[in-house]
Amino acid sequence: MEQFFQQLLNGLAVGGIYALVALGYTMVYGVLKLINFAHGDLFTIGAYLGLTLLVSGRLAGVLPPAVAVLAVFVMVGLLVALIGVLLERAAYRPLRGANRLSAVVSALGASIFFENAIMLIYGARVYVYPDFLRPDFTVNLFGVSVPGVRLLILGASVALMLALSAFIQRTRMGAAIRATAIDPGAARLMGINVDRVIALVFLIGPGLGGMAGLMVGIYYGQIDFTMGWSYGLKAFTAAILGGIGNIPGAMLGGLLLGVTEALAAGYVAMAWKDAVAFLVLILILIIRPTGILGERTADKL
Repeated sequence: MEQFFQQLLNGLAVGGIYALVALGYTMVYGVLKLINFAHGDLFTIGAYLGLTLLVSGRLAGVLPPAVAVLAVFVMVGLLVALIGVLLERAAYRPLRGANRLSAVVSALGASIFFENAIMLIYGARVYVYPDFLRPDFTVNLFGVSVPGVRLLILGASVALMLALSAFIQRTRMGAAIRATAIDPGAARLMGINVDRVIALVFLIGPGLGGMAGLMVGIYYGQIDFTMGWSYGLKAFTAAILGGIGNIPGAMLGGLLLGVTEALAAGYVAMAWKDAVAFLVLILILIIRPTGILGERTADKL
């Protein structure tokens, strides 16, 4: 039972990271019907920017570790969000009137550009986050000692997801995003600035992805320039699992994928965790082809 709770909490922490990245995929798809293949690389940029600010920027030496991480958390989110907006202006907006295949090719090109840019700037070696950034306290839950970093990652992920959900459902800008997802033409007739809405989507999604990259660096302690591919694939899988274009579905899909991987690693074998996770995905999609909560029909966004 102790092992089960350990694996469950580990899966929820990793699943929270998957969910944050999956939200970027699902928001862009919900509004533009486009899979932003460069999103995983924006996640990687967040991990590298976080390390740069903490170490090269010496924030970790000037401020207490907790304050430094919190400050960098906000800074990374803002910087990667800005990169996401620039990406939309440069790679996607000029192709808005073209067919979808052109936008997909542009997204793949942007992904290759970002990955190689990271490699050229930082090199191909693995980078390690300082150990003192990870809290060393443990919390006793149901008789199980849980590392504090695991709970902090899970808590931060859930807080960000709840904040996004509240923004989408309870604000005027959130209503504009939902209206644009339903029918961009009708949204324009209602006076909604669709270009601004799309820019906001590319601001929020990459910002969350960049924060998730920082979380991975702190949680696992090391990063590399190819990590965007694997985490991007997992997050995209989570978005499909929950229902592509469906924000609650992306959250649920990410958590479910993380828990499935953790339980498979604990009870089957570490080498089989990805295979078991994708087997579960296939079985769910056979039963529910549109995902657990259904593919986004935009009124539920």
